[in-house]
Amino acid sequence: MPYYYGFDYYYIILVLPCIAFAMWAQFRVKSTFEKYSHVYSRRQMTGAQAAAAVLRAGGVNGVRIERVAGHLTDHFDPRDNVIRLSQSVYDSTSVASIGVAAHEAGHAVQYAVGYAPMKLRAAIIPLTNLGSTLALPLILIGFLFNYGSLITVGIAFFAFSTLFQLVTLPVELNASNRALAAIQDGGLLYDDECPMAKKTLWAAAMTYVAALAVSLAQLLRLILLFGGRGRSDD
Repeated sequence: MPYYYGFDYYYIILVLPCIAFAMWAQFRVKSTFEKYSHVYSRRQMTGAQAAAAVLRAGGVNGVRIERVAGHLTDHFDPRDNVIRLSQSVYDSTSVASIGVAAHEAGHAVQYAVGYAPMKLRAAIIPLTNLGSTLALPLILIGFLFNYGSLITVGIAFFAFSTLFQLVTLPVELNASNRALAAIQDGGLLYDDECPMAKKTLWAAAMTYVAALAVSLAQLLRLILLFGGRGRSDD
């Protein structure tokens, strides 16, 4: 039985380990960035300059690079075609900052060349937003009123969130690969500094692996809990 004396064993067995993994991944990315944010590149290139170098290497023009408030709030916004780098990255010459800035520039290159997974992710965002809002209410209403079809729709909506996480993973990994290639080929860092940037980027990548694991575990839990009810009405 999935429930016993108020305990949801599917949650304990499937979801909690993934949440613990996600917490570890978040701690890992913060600690890794903190560690290498105090190691300054001997070339004294800033994060903003590194992002610009990656764009040039990718043959991409017209992308603005702006400073944004916050810590690790770096992102590429395809709507405005702008790379926004946090205060701890934009002006910093640390190897961690160069890695993060190059990663965001990698996203800009993906967008410019029409990288398929990135286009797919953008296409499913509306469904993902809708699904994340309606999935659990639909499942709950279907469960309370014994309406199996509604439960099925709710689980399907939740699956869009999982699909989004699944598509996001190769997008992030590819951006990091582009960043590291540009750093090495362009000599943005010395050879002994490149592994530090790589560790920073792969620590960040683990957060996306963890997010996918949590979403998959939650989806499997919902199917195990309510899937049988979703196959029959009244």
